[in-house]
Amino acid sequence: MAANARESVNQKFGGKVRVRVGGILIEDNKILLLKHEGVGKMEYLWSPPGGGMEFGENAEENLKREFLEETGLNIRVDEMLFMNEFINYKIHAIELFFKVKKTGGILKLGNDPEMGNQQILSDLAFFDEKKLKNTENDYLHNMFIGINKPQEVLNLKGYFKFVNNSIK
Repeated sequence: MAANARESVNQKFGGKVRVRVGGILIEDNKILLLKHEGVGKMEYLWSPPGGGMEFGENAEENLKREFLEETGLNIRVDEMLFMNEFINYKIHAIELFFKVKKTGGILKLGNDPEMGNQQILSDLAFFDEKKLKNTENDYLHNMFIGINKPQEVLNLKGYFKFVNNSIK
């Protein structure tokens, strides 16, 4: 599945700059992450819920919509935490990460309407300190480099370029 998922991601998002919003939801010292097939260095990547900006919809509206689609949760968008620029072989994304708070809904794995019948979301889970430490870095969003506890993500501020491999 990973090769097909990676091909789908590259076809859908490759060759252009994409602006994404992501939500950092921490509850009981755990951070909510989604498993994305075909993304990252390995066959999958755990990353916070979020997705591409839609024309005419502001970042807050986008993030609320994406969070509901992917997790079944309604959220309040709080402060912007940091921006990450991600560049690799085919993908170039500007990611805006916000602290969010759950206001309602029922947690369940949703879908990514942009991907149609080639869904790449395969799981969701709250990661505590132990689970973060026991997951190889290559399977986690690069924001977790140097992070030991989920709450430490809230200390990230400013602009980051966690990955920058030249485009081939």
